[in-house]
Amino acid sequence: MISINNLNFHFGSRTLYEDANLHIKPKDKIGLVGLNGTGKSTLLRLLVGEYRPDGGSIQMGREITLGFLNQDLLSYDTHESILNVAMQAFEEAIQLQHKIDEVLHQMETDYQDEHIDKLAKLQEQFEALDGYNMQIKAEEILEGLGFTTQELQQPLKTFSGGWRMRVMLAKILLQKPSLLLLDEPTNHLDLPSIKWLETYLSAYEGAVVIVSHDREFLDKTINTTVEVSGQKLNVYAGNYSFYLEEKELRNEIQKGAYENQQQQIKQAEQFIARFKAKATKAKQAQSRMKALEKMERIEDVAGDAPVVNFKFQFTVQPGRNILRLENVSKSYGEKLIFKNTNVNIERGDKIALIGANGKGKSTLMRVIAGDEPVKGERQLGHNVIMAFYAQHQLESLHVENEILQEMVQAGSRRTEMELRGVLGSFLFTGDTVFKKIKVLSGGEKSRVALAKTLISEANFLLLDEPTNHLDMQSVNILIQALEQYEGTFVVISHDRYFVENVANKIWYIEDYELKEYPGTYHEYEYWMEQREKGVRKPTSQVATPKTQAKPKPTASQQQELEQELKRVNQKIKQIEGLVNELEGKLKNCENKLALPSTYADPNALHEATQQFNKVKAQLDKEQSVWEQLMEQVDELENQLK
Repeated sequence: MISINNLNFHFGSRTLYEDANLHIKPKDKIGLVGLNGTGKSTLLRLLVGEYRPDGGSIQMGREITLGFLNQDLLSYDTHESILNVAMQAFEEAIQLQHKIDEVLHQMETDYQDEHIDKLAKLQEQFEALDGYNMQIKAEEILEGLGFTTQELQQPLKTFSGGWRMRVMLAKILLQKPSLLLLDEPTNHLDLPSIKWLETYLSAYEGAVVIVSHDREFLDKTINTTVEVSGQKLNVYAGNYSFYLEEKELRNEIQKGAYENQQQQIKQAEQFIARFKAKATKAKQAQSRMKALEKMERIEDVAGDAPVVNFKFQFTVQPGRNILRLENVSKSYGEKLIFKNTNVNIERGDKIALIGANGKGKSTLMRVIAGDEPVKGERQLGHNVIMAFYAQHQLESLHVENEILQEMVQAGSRRTEMELRGVLGSFLFTGDTVFKKIKVLSGGEKSRVALAKTLISEANFLLLDEPTNHLDMQSVNILIQALEQYEGTFVVISHDRYFVENVANKIWYIEDYELKEYPGTYHEYEYWMEQREKGVRKPTSQVATPKTQAKPKPTASQQQELEQELKRVNQKIKQIEGLVNELEGKLKNCENKLALPSTYADPNALHEATQQFNKVKAQLDKEQSVWEQLMEQVDELENQLK
C-alpha cells in the first residue's frame, strides 16, 4: 500500500530520520509512539506531502487516498452549520445534488424528455454514491462524537476549538480514505466519544496511523506499534501493551550483547596495551587493533523511562475532613447543572471525576475551589491548603518571566537544581528553561502551570485535565508524583490509564446528581457494564463486587481437573509452536511485500498479497484458539484453588 524506503529527513542541522523503513499494508492499524520531538507528527506530514524527504522515497499507489487530522484544522472557521461542514466530505454527491436541483427547477417550466433522461441519469449516479444516505451518515458520526441533534444546525463559528476539531474529525471519517492519519485524535474528546471512536476505528476498513498519548486508546485500536527512536522506525507486531513487553525483552537482549561486547573490547585493549611494544606479540596486537576498528559497535540501551525526581512538601497537615458540600445546587439561568449534591472529602481521598463534556465537571471543580457561587453550604476543613490547576490558570502566569524564574517566584523554597529537575519532567530541558512565558505555546504554558501546582505546598489539589499536552513519559511522571503524594486530590481526566493508576474513588454526574463509586476505574467500568445489562440496580454508592466462596473439589474431581489441565497445557504448547511457525511465514511475506520489485510486477504483488492474507488468517485463527485455551487454563486453575 505505502512503502517508506531509506527515508532521510532533517530540520536544519538536526536529523530526524536516517535510512528509516516502514511498510504500511491495507487494514493496518498502526500506533506511532516515541519521545516528544523524535518526529512522529513530522512523519505524518511527510506522508501527506507537506514535507519532502531529503533522501530515500515514499511510494504509494495513485488510488490511495489520505485523510489527515491535525491541530492546524482548529483554525478553520465558517458560518456554515456543523452538519454542512461534515457533509463537505461528500463533495461529488453534493455537486450531483446541485445538478439534480437545477434540472428539477428547469422542469417546473420546461417539461421535456431530454430533461427527464438527464434527471434519471443524475439520480442513478447520485444513488450509486449513496447520496440519499449522506446526511444520515453525517448525523450518526457527529452524534457519536458528542453533538446533540439540536446542535447539528448551529454554525461552526459558535463552537470552541475542541468541538470544531470534532467536526473536522467527522468530516475526515466520512471521506473514508484508504489511510487515516490521526495526530492526537483524543485531545478534544470526552470519555464517551473516545469509546465511540475506538469502536469505529476497530471496524474501519482502511488503514490507520495514530499518534496518541492515550495508551488505553492505542491498546483498543491498533494491531501494530511503530516506535520512532534513533532516527529509525522500529516495528512491533502488537498493540501498545505488547510493545512495552517486547521492548523490555529486546532491551534485555541488547543490554546483554552490549555488556559482552564491552568486556571483549576491554580485554582486547588490555592485550594491545600490554603487548604492542613486544616484538613477539606486536603482530597479534596489531591484528586485534584492526579487529577493534572494524568491529560494529553495539549501542547501550538508552534509559527513556522517566523517574520522579522531586517530592511534595507540606508545611501543615490538614484535619480529617477536607471539604464538605451540603445540598448544593447550581444553574446558569434556566439550565440546571446539578442539584441536591452532597460531598464529604476526607484526608487521603484520591478522587477522579469522569464523564461526558457538558455534564458540569469543571463547574463542580470550581464550586469545590470556592470560585463559583452556589445554593447550599460549602465548608473547607481545618488547615486545608488548596492548589487549583485548570486551563484558566494560564492567565496567572507572568508573561515577561522566564520559565525558571516563574518557578522560583512560586515560593516553594526549592533549589534551582530541584526546579530544573521538575521542569525536566515536563519536557523543559537545557536552555529551554530560560524561554520567556510569552513565547510559549498553549501546551507549553499548561505544563509550566502544572509544574507550579505540583511544587506548591498544598495538601489538597484540584486538577482539571492535567494530562492534556503531556506525552506518555510525562503522564507517567505525573502518575508517579501523585502516587507519592500524601495529600488529597480531585482530578478531572478522560485518560483511563491515568485515572486507573491514581484514583481510589470515582465520581460521575448522573441525572444532575453527583454519584460515587468507591473503587478503581476498571472496577467502576465493570460495574457500569453489568448495570447496563441489568445485572445490578443503580445506586449512588456501590461496594466493589466481591466473589463468593466456592466449595472445594473432591479428591476424584481434583484428579480429573488436573488431568484436563495437563491436556489443555499440552494443546497450548502445540498451538504455540504452530503460531511461532506462522509468525515466521508472516514475516517472510512482509519482507516480500516490502520489496520495490514486488510493486513493479502486478502479478507478483497480487500473489504476495494473497499469500500474506492467507497466512495472516491462519495466524489469527490459531491465536484465537490459543486465547480460548488460556481462558480454559484460568478456569481450571480457579477450580483447583
